[in-house]
Amino acid sequence: MSTFLGMPTAPRGVGHLRGTEPFPVAARRALANSQLRRNLGKATTTIRAKRAAVVAELPDWEDLREAGQAIKAHTMRHLDHYLAELESQVTARGGTVHWARDAIEANRIVVDLVKGTGAAEVVKVKSIVTDEIGLNDALADAGIQAYETDLAELIVQLGHDRPSHILVPAIHRNRAEIRDIFLREMSDVDPGLTDTPAALTEAARLHLRRAFLSARVGISGANFAVAETGTLCVVESEGNGRMCLTLPETLITVMGIEKVVPAWRDLDVFLQLLPRSSTGERMNPYTSMWTGVTPGDGPQTFHLVLLDNGRTAALADETGRQALHCIRCSACLNVCPVYERTGGHAYGSVYPGPIGAVPSPQLTGIEDNASLPYASTLCGACYDACPVKIDIPSLLVHLRARHVEAAGHRMASPEAIIMAAASWVMGSPARWGAAQSASRLGRVLGHGGRIRRLPRPLSAWTNARDAPVPPTQTFRPWWRAERGDRPGPPAAETWPRSAALARGPGQAPP
Repeated sequence: MSTFLGMPTAPRGVGHLRGTEPFPVAARRALANSQLRRNLGKATTTIRAKRAAVVAELPDWEDLREAGQAIKAHTMRHLDHYLAELESQVTARGGTVHWARDAIEANRIVVDLVKGTGAAEVVKVKSIVTDEIGLNDALADAGIQAYETDLAELIVQLGHDRPSHILVPAIHRNRAEIRDIFLREMSDVDPGLTDTPAALTEAARLHLRRAFLSARVGISGANFAVAETGTLCVVESEGNGRMCLTLPETLITVMGIEKVVPAWRDLDVFLQLLPRSSTGERMNPYTSMWTGVTPGDGPQTFHLVLLDNGRTAALADETGRQALHCIRCSACLNVCPVYERTGGHAYGSVYPGPIGAVPSPQLTGIEDNASLPYASTLCGACYDACPVKIDIPSLLVHLRARHVEAAGHRMASPEAIIMAAASWVMGSPARWGAAQSASRLGRVLGHGGRIRRLPRPLSAWTNARDAPVPPTQTFRPWWRAERGDRPGPPAAETWPRSAALARGPGQAPP
């Protein structure tokens, strides 16, 4: 295990969808789909309102966020210790632990385990980590049918589609579209099926009942794993997860190594943060926990697959490692103005949205997802919404810098040339003053205080946004008019009262 966590592992087969378009190209196509924008806008607005209401009920919400952040930061600093403790506790309670360096190893382990039972089909709890490694495809290649049992995942599977949201994979579909999918793909569905939520849910329940009662193997992810007891935890809203976790003879859980928490008491924090941030509920309708194997109760064989798949490499990045704090609540997606207009498919990854723009480049290498760190306005709404205070805007800037450094050996781009020219101009007071004087010419291009069209290559900016008209007076002329020709700090009496109060007795003005 020391070598498993002691060096970056090769990030093969992670959740970037090969052959997908760069984000700008895919986003432009998504923006042209008015039905998609309506579906996304309605869904995200509803979830935001529910979340805001239940968060406002807790006077200590910010304290809970601080606690969640602290627990995650501590765990990542001592991840090797807590994973070893988790392995020991799961094994002591009758489970078997497997270590997978990448998606290829994880898929091979799971396929071999299912084949070992003689089963030809499995039921699955909603799990984004199994989407990350492409487990369903690996099972299908081995002749094993995987049944998604989460309603949204079922819609995606039957529609031969891809998830577009961490929490609500079918958020891009409306009720009429879902009804059409069910009528087309479910052989046992009532031809008179309506698009009411109750009717659609009942159709899914009847469709899945046989699979629940006959499947001998269940596959799940995990929201949390408690190191001190070896307990695994899955939270969900429909009850399908409870069926998958209790009815089959064999249970296989695939879990990213970052999901471990040190102690049972830590769940007290996360089980308050997660439901409020994800579904806007005070608590999850179904919270399932299991510890190893209990004779005569539930699955009698339990396997835990601990997946690295590039996480060790992310852990080695002192700035980027906080992305591993993510508890997959999707709150950042629901407040992101970019996601709300483009949807998840444009990101070309199983991890969409603001947080998805971080782990995808981390796990696969920045060049495989070069456009994702730029898929953000850096407005900061994602940081404000994150229940464990991940500074996503700073992470995106960090990844942008890595991309620029990685591309530094190539021929200079127009952007690089402009930035180099700006650096040269700003490196000299005389050149900077001359440039400020020359910039006044930009006022002739503006109308109503905005420049709506600039010549190439600056047109790349104004094709998507307006540029402000340069001010009539720049800082230096203003300073001379206000303070005279000699620069210097303002007089002490002009500093804010708060600055004066901050000084101790006898201290000079700043």
